[in-house]
Amino acid sequence: MKNKENILIVGAGLCGSLLALRLAQRGYKVEVYESRPDLRTTDISAGKSINLALSDRGFKALSLVGVEEKAREICIPMYGRLVHDTEGNTFASNYSGREGEYINSISRGDLNGILLTEAEQHENVNIYFNKRCIAVDIENTVASFENYKTKEEFSVNADLIFGTDGAGSVLRKSYYLERKFLFSYSQNYLTHGYKELEIPADANGNHQISKDHLHIWPRGEYMLIALPNMDGSFTVTLFLGNEEGEYNFKTLTTEAEIKAFFTAQFPDALALIPNIAKEFADNPTGALGTVKCSPWSYKNNTLIMGDAAHAVVPFYGQGMNASFEDVVVLDGILNQNLENWESVFKTYEATRKVDADAIGDLAVENYYEMRDHVANPLFKQKRKIEMDLEKNFPTEYFSKYSMVTFNANIGYDEAMRIGRAQDKALLNMIADKDISTSLDMTKEELAIVLEKVQQETAAILQEDKIAGLN
Repeated sequence: MKNKENILIVGAGLCGSLLALRLAQRGYKVEVYESRPDLRTTDISAGKSINLALSDRGFKALSLVGVEEKAREICIPMYGRLVHDTEGNTFASNYSGREGEYINSISRGDLNGILLTEAEQHENVNIYFNKRCIAVDIENTVASFENYKTKEEFSVNADLIFGTDGAGSVLRKSYYLERKFLFSYSQNYLTHGYKELEIPADANGNHQISKDHLHIWPRGEYMLIALPNMDGSFTVTLFLGNEEGEYNFKTLTTEAEIKAFFTAQFPDALALIPNIAKEFADNPTGALGTVKCSPWSYKNNTLIMGDAAHAVVPFYGQGMNASFEDVVVLDGILNQNLENWESVFKTYEATRKVDADAIGDLAVENYYEMRDHVANPLFKQKRKIEMDLEKNFPTEYFSKYSMVTFNANIGYDEAMRIGRAQDKALLNMIADKDISTSLDMTKEELAIVLEKVQQETAAILQEDKIAGLN
């Protein structure tokens, strides 16, 4: 547990660069190896989401390492969803009824660049690019790499190895290939994939649609979303079946087929994407999967973090935030001054895994909510009541979305359990007409609704506990 130990981090993405920076600030000697070129000097966006949603958990981590304000300078606030129907009509759905709660669209590359630059300012940090990890000897803490440019292979010895090398983690792969211990692993893919497109800025460099919202075109079996960029453009993501359904990525191959699909389903978006056929052909189709595994560490010398330990689908906008929160949790455990790294790693997993599993489940749930439910009248009634409750009772009521996204002091698992019970209580009470769905309820009427929701939520949580569901 002394700072003289040499730490090797495999992967210089968002989690790896944040971890390197924090460990450097704590005085450790850190070496980071990344398979890709330096994204600060090379465009390597293809195949990766260009922009991400940064919220409170992520900002808590960035504040820990002192770069929160630099990140805020490149953020675009999004205050809610703007839902588009097939006729081109829109309606807004705020993320919160409280003032000052919103998510932020941020460039993956720009944020990663900030963290890399900050980390490199520490003399005890070295970052190497174009070095692909090909194997890890977890018994002897030796990582093998290939130099992309020269094709030479070489090995690096370390006291500790952290794997922050994403959903395809080489360190995680070594856990089950070396068969040194019992390792549980699952990787579950959705039947849908995704493809990124672009709505360019207008002739004056301005956004062509509202930059204050995350735009969503829900269509049941598929959907389109759009997030604003600083240059006036929007990154548009199509989520569509890989092979099933009337429309799917396998069958949409010609310009005529692609334009016919968008004309029928997303006509207002099509009018804003001038190069749709070329982008559809050139941009890769990505997979959507959830990774769960255990244990995350081996003895006292290796640990996987971020997507390497718990990759999630993107529909709660929490993948980056969850990975950043990993670093916050680990840092808090280091503050406990435990006797050795094995104790640190075991305590970290015992603390963190239940929340990591929960956000994986919540992200899949939110996929179906965004795709199928946001335009449902019952869902819209529920959200209206939730927004009114949060506005009028900001310290007493938090929707599931608010607990997950805006309250970094509530774990994902607790947010999931309470949020599910609240959702069930509200939907049941609306369907049974036990509460009013009037658009102009007084605060006194809302107070009665709040009390009913709290009572019903408590009853559902107790039933779930008796049934062993929480």
